[in-house]
Amino acid sequence: MMMGTAISKPEKFSMYYKETMRQMNDIGIGSIVIVALIAVFIGAVTAVQFAYQLDGTLVPQYYIGYIVRDSTIIELAPTISCLVLAGKVGSNIAAEIGGMRQKEHIDAMEIMGVNTASYLIMPKVIAALVVIPMLVAMAAFISIVGGYLSSVPTGLMSDAEYIQGVRSFFVQRNISLMFIKALVFAFILTSVSCYQGFHVKGGSIELGKASTDAVVFSDILILLADYIIAAMYT
Repeated sequence: MMMGTAISKPEKFSMYYKETMRQMNDIGIGSIVIVALIAVFIGAVTAVQFAYQLDGTLVPQYYIGYIVRDSTIIELAPTISCLVLAGKVGSNIAAEIGGMRQKEHIDAMEIMGVNTASYLIMPKVIAALVVIPMLVAMAAFISIVGGYLSSVPTGLMSDAEYIQGVRSFFVQRNISLMFIKALVFAFILTSVSCYQGFHVKGGSIELGKASTDAVVFSDILILLADYIIAAMYT
């Protein structure tokens, strides 16, 4: 019901455009460092762990690059990145809207005839749907680079073997799966967080609880959606 109210024709396109650009900057540019840092270690740990698992087996070493690439693209980049973003972006959205509700800013905007659900929620959802897939794509690339940095300079395998693995058995539809997950997860973490903040009641304790609930419910729904999408797609 809330999203039905939020998705409506803007009263003034310039206001919505400026708010959407601001949200894209906050969600996208503000999250690059944490997403990149996590992605590097995801790729590095995956490469080291699979090198350990394949040690002494007849599986070729270049399979490490192949495993890092596919596990990163299909699962780790979209899921782990969006779980982290649910904590960073989701709690921030819930706290921002919840603070406006408690200070009666939303009530004041409604008295002035503004569709507050649309103005406060739609720019955030649109911004997330645009920038989070970009962050996920960046995370996938950085994870593969992280796998390279943890395996080639340390002597686990040669440069040629890792690159051969990254280029082997490539399935293009895995990229589509990654972006589908990113879009669904982006919608979940923004809409759930907006709902928790928009309907907060009480004081600072309730606002803190709303921020916590936004992260918890977003993470649970992201993991559930991850399983459903994987089951349907594969």
